Parts: sequence; structure tokens; C-alpha cells
Amino acid sequence: MFFILSKTLSHLVMPVTIVFILWLMAAFLKNVRWKKICFWSALGLFFFFSNGFIANEVMLWWEIKTVPYDQMKPREMGIVLTGATIPLLQPDDRVYFGRGADRVTHTVQLYKLGLIQKILISGGSGSLYDVDEPEANKFKKAMVMMGVPENDIMIENETRNTHESAAAVKQMLDSLGYRAENCLLITSAFHMRRSLACYRKVGLAIAPFATDYYANIRSYHVDSFIIPKLEALTIWHKLVKEWTGLLAYRMAGYV
Repeated sequence: MFFILSKTLSHLVMPVTIVFILWLMAAFLKNVRWKKICFWSALGLFFFFSNGFIANEVMLWWEIKTVPYDQMKPREMGIVLTGATIPLLQPDDRVYFGRGADRVTHTVQLYKLGLIQKILISGGSGSLYDVDEPEANKFKKAMVMMGVPENDIMIENETRNTHESAAAVKQMLDSLGYRAENCLLITSAFHMRRSLACYRKVGLAIAPFATDYYANIRSYHVDSFIIPKLEALTIWHKLVKEWTGLLAYRMAGYV
């Protein structure tokens, strides 16, 4: 039940959903005063959430920063979380990536630079309805094609969310004799705070390696203040999803 709720509740509080509901209310309410309130509220919220400068500033604050490779120490294991492939596309003789592909490419780079010796991929399917090949399997296929030896890649492909991933990975690391301080957690920068919280909750005080950045370098161009940006709405979608997920995890005791 929690899995279903965590996947659906966030959609109800998305900025686009709220703006749409307010405009619907403005269109159908009989009371003139409330029609105006709903209309101007929707317009104001739309301007706020589509403002590129505001969205970028909030994401700059939220995303976990990374460090240059030459400032990193080698570790035994890189734990990469899935969530970057596009399901059910055909033909299925290749791996289809959306945003987040550098979860894979940066992991491979870490491996080839000697900064990690082994790779553990964690993640099954996070979809409520579609049945597809587990994402961990797809990540492994891509890494093998990029030149990582198959025997240096382990997978955990049963879990459906970050909480389940942390618990499963903890069991695997304990059984294999790996210590958390000798591992890196690799995932998208916007998702890293919740991921670290889940992993530390199960006793893995693990170092982060963030990828897949949505925030750009701060700029003060006029268009970023005035012209609505689709990218800004995408950023808010990611942020609200993460914040809702983090709140749900706190309520459930997962973090």
C-alpha cells in the first residue's frame, strides 16, 4: 500500500496539477470573487514555477555537489541506483536511456579510472503497472558494452524504491564483507539526499557521488527572469517529487 501511495500522492501536489485545478475552478465556479481569486492565483503560481531563475536557484541549493576525480580516493565498491532507462520500447535489443544516463557513464568512468574496483547495481522496476526487464539488468548490459568485465558487476534487481534498495544492499555488503566507508553511492544529484538518508538509516554511512545535474551555472539574463521556461517546470516536478517522497519516507520511518 505504501508503495502505491508514494507513487501517486506526489502527482496530486505537482505545480502543474495545482495550476490546472485552479484554472478549472476559475472556469466553473459561480461566485465571481472566488473565480478571480482562483484565476489570479493560478496565473501567479504559473509565473513562479515557470521562472527559470527561481527554479535554478532552488535546484542549486538542493542538489548535492560532486568533487573532481583527482580529489577522490579509490574505493572498493561503487553502488549505483537505477532510474534512468525508458521501459517497454521496441525493439528490445538495446538499452534506452532518458535523463540520468550518466549514472551509468560516470560509474564506468570511475571504474576505468581505478576509483572503484567493483560495481553493484541496485534496482528492479519502480512502475506500478508495466512489467519490464529489471533496470539493474539493463544497466549491466550497458556497462558490459562499455568495457566493464562482467565479473566485476553485481546486481540487485528485486527492489522497487530507495528504501528497499538500501535494505537489500546492506544485506549484500554484509554477506560479501564490504564496509560502507569503502563504497560510493552513485545516483542523480537531486535524488542523493533521500538516497543517503535511506542508506544511513540502515547503517551504511556511505560517501556520495552525484550525477545527472539539473541546475545550471547561475546567470542573470533577462529572459531567465521574464520568459516562462519549460525546463523550470521540469525542475519543480523533480523537486516536489523528491520532497514528497522524503516526507512520506519520514512518516513511514524509512529515514
